[in-house]
Amino acid sequence: MTSTQPTPQTRTPHCTIVPPYMLEALAASDEPALAAHAREALRHDEELRSSRHTPTARPTTRRAPRREDVTSPTAHGTGPHRTIADAQGSQTTPGTTVRTEGAAASGDVAVNEAYDGLGATWELWSTAYDRDSLDGKGMPLLATVHYGRNYDNAFWDGSQMVFGDGDGVVFERFTQSLDVIGHELAHGVTEHTAGLLYQGQSGALNESISDVFGVLVKQKTLGQSAAQADWLVGADLLNPSVQGRALRDMRNPGTAYDDPRLGKDPQPAHMDDYVETQDDNGGVHINSGIPNRAFVLAADAIGGNAWEGPGAIWYAVVSGDGIKADCDFATFAGLTVAAAGSAHGDGSAEQTAVRSAWEQVGVLTAAAGAPVGEAGGAGGSTPTPGPAGGGPSGQVPGADAQVLLRRSGGFAGQVRERRLALGDLSERDAKDWQHLLAAPTLQRIAASTERTHPDAYIYSVVCDEAGCDVTLQEPHLPEAIHSLFERTLADD
Repeated sequence: MTSTQPTPQTRTPHCTIVPPYMLEALAASDEPALAAHAREALRHDEELRSSRHTPTARPTTRRAPRREDVTSPTAHGTGPHRTIADAQGSQTTPGTTVRTEGAAASGDVAVNEAYDGLGATWELWSTAYDRDSLDGKGMPLLATVHYGRNYDNAFWDGSQMVFGDGDGVVFERFTQSLDVIGHELAHGVTEHTAGLLYQGQSGALNESISDVFGVLVKQKTLGQSAAQADWLVGADLLNPSVQGRALRDMRNPGTAYDDPRLGKDPQPAHMDDYVETQDDNGGVHINSGIPNRAFVLAADAIGGNAWEGPGAIWYAVVSGDGIKADCDFATFAGLTVAAAGSAHGDGSAEQTAVRSAWEQVGVLTAAAGAPVGEAGGAGGSTPTPGPAGGGPSGQVPGADAQVLLRRSGGFAGQVRERRLALGDLSERDAKDWQHLLAAPTLQRIAASTERTHPDAYIYSVVCDEAGCDVTLQEPHLPEAIHSLFERTLADD
């Protein structure tokens, strides 16, 4: 599948564990009941995606609140606050409350699995990262079980978890997979921190971050080191009749399943095989295989418990000030290398491991002889974008790089233009421009622009050092990029 990137979206995403391409394969099955369940799941998931019009909110502060800072009335002390509801086969949430925090176990195994999974997830975030629930402020954890009739999915809807029971032929009940529960709840953490847009590379990072922390919930609960872990996502979901191990294999993307009904796992493991598509929100479940493998490689090299070493580095980036909603792979990689340096020292074994991991999957390449840069270089070189990088040069532009920014169009047809060196800008804006020019973000937005908007502003950006020469329409710009353009033009 090859096509342009979809236009960036800003709605709160409907995040499902089973990607649409797996359900589409089942919908074509010659087994009538199985195909019907898959078609119903596809119809319902699309309906939910279309109905979610709430804008993705960026937090006003990016530091994860600690429990001693919290004064929110939703805080619940030092433990989780769980509620499990039963939809009883309906598609209504939350349903009838069947178990609350501290109550005795239910006779319903799905209720108990959901309750225990929420608790294990809360425990990871609390003990490993000192984060009080998903929002860092003691957010109550709500889950609905027995959603729909043989519903083939589980999802985070922006406020709660929802679990289907599966069709019993390909998918088993979704509550029995601990890493799936951890995965979906991690979407809630991302929503309250990085706010990554759910499309293209930022969406694939959103999915990868959930895969990472989902498996870390499982590993911490089982007491597994990075070397002992299986690095499989959803291994407990597949019926024994399926020819496969899991939904995704983080260590070896593209090998999780090869089944007559599901098809073959399409995930790439390297940027050379990056999939350009408009399906699946620009391949968010597909291309997440690349950052997934990078995390495993870093965990292998660092050793020990993955939630302590690389997990802490990834969390520092997700909850930190540097990440933007439209972050791409190269920018995220640079931020993790920088975070490893901050935590363990420039040139440390941990920083070298993280940087090497991203190089092995083709996201970063080493610019020999360059000094350590803001993007997080280590060991005497600066990481630069790999094959998915921004312009032909792929270089992070320096402070003396010349940029020509021009705005035209609008109702009045006025033109505003500014030529500047990046060093002329504030430190914050200069760094933002360096990341933006070195990454493929502007090129992807320009490529996705298929429809013109009369009287809209048109922006053009030229930077020879970064190999960037793009023209973009205002309606297609994420708010963060639009604000950067306007600040730069105004500061003249």
